[in-house]
Amino acid sequence: MPALDPQIRDLLTARLRFYRDLGLTDFYRRPVDPALIAKLADVCSPAVQTDIAQASRNNLPGEEPAISARKVISAPPPAVVAPEPPDRAAALQAIRDDIGDCKRCPLHTGRHTIVFGDGDPYARLMFVGEGPGADEDAQGLPFVGRAGQLLNNMIAAMGLKREEVYIANVVKCRPPNNRTPEPAEANACMPFLWRQIDVIRPQVIVALGATAATYLLGQRQPLAALRGRIHAVRGANLIVTYHPAYLLRDPRQKKEAWADLQIAMRELGLRAPARS
Repeated sequence: MPALDPQIRDLLTARLRFYRDLGLTDFYRRPVDPALIAKLADVCSPAVQTDIAQASRNNLPGEEPAISARKVISAPPPAVVAPEPPDRAAALQAIRDDIGDCKRCPLHTGRHTIVFGDGDPYARLMFVGEGPGADEDAQGLPFVGRAGQLLNNMIAAMGLKREEVYIANVVKCRPPNNRTPEPAEANACMPFLWRQIDVIRPQVIVALGATAATYLLGQRQPLAALRGRIHAVRGANLIVTYHPAYLLRDPRQKKEAWADLQIAMRELGLRAPARS
């Protein structure tokens, strides 16, 4: 089978990312010729080849084989009740020092900079995204590209400044081509995010996108099933909304994202600033 045309590959990647941001992470189809599966594997990444092989082994004759095999998502660890650190900034720095020049998962091979987090250690509101992109990887700060500019606007619409909130990601190294982090990668990084949350002790956490919601809640669910309500996570109220990168691709959903942010605002006792 000839190599996939780069333009077609990019279109397929964009479409899959669109569905991923909606929380659709598992797809099914009717049985196909095994020879076609083998040919498809020739143009897929090693990770996708593994999924195809596993799905083929797991399905009995007459069943609809899953396109992707389910991966293990670690459940959130029990919250540690500990005295508040006297200096949260120093406590966060200690976590960063523990990360060091991290090589705990394969993502380290392609990164330029570890993107730890940014913002007020005493923030009442924390945003959690999926992982760094190219701009973040270059600057070492989360959400500084186009999606970051939109997030800044979202924060301002809530009546806050970026420096008044805290922003972090599920993984702290950029996945190749901005792909979704593999469970092994996310599970290796999540202990540090849990520690950040335990230090900051936010009143409200906003999960930006399906990946952040998945690992903060320890389970996969469609975004539509998670939005519009409050989840309890580690002493904080968790609100789920769309990732700013998804809103850039589909601006029609900005109204829905604003409705999600208004839930967070009510929990924080915030009012939107008056328009001039």
